[in-house]
Amino acid sequence: QVQLVESGGGLVQAGDSLRLSCTAFGRTFSNYVVGWFRQAPGKEREFVIAISENGGSTSSAASVLDRFTISRDNAKNTVFLQMNSLKPEDTAAYYCAAGLKHYSRAYHTGDYDYWGQGTQVTVSS
Repeated sequence: QVQLVESGGGLVQAGDSLRLSCTAFGRTFSNYVVGWFRQAPGKEREFVIAISENGGSTSSAASVLDRFTISRDNAKNTVFLQMNSLKPEDTAAYYCAAGLKHYSRAYHTGDYDYWGQGTQVTVSS
């Protein structure tokens, strides 16, 4: 069992930056691929970005390419999502998730076994 806790959400203006954290409790965190998803009101939860078990490789959605980066510190059981140049359309609840599927193929919610409770990010124009 892995418990995930997100933090760092908030209200920012367009163009600002924000860093989210996802801290894991439980099983060996370094065994898991970690992904970030987001869900806006009335929309389906969508893939944002993922990182491999050792942090050496990442994959991201086209909508956040060159704006969002993901990193991890396995010694601290934490994954970070750095979001730059935020846009109003980035407004959503952001969720981190952990799973065992290869990071380059883990784009769907069903590819992950554990989920955090989410943290809200609101970007005003």
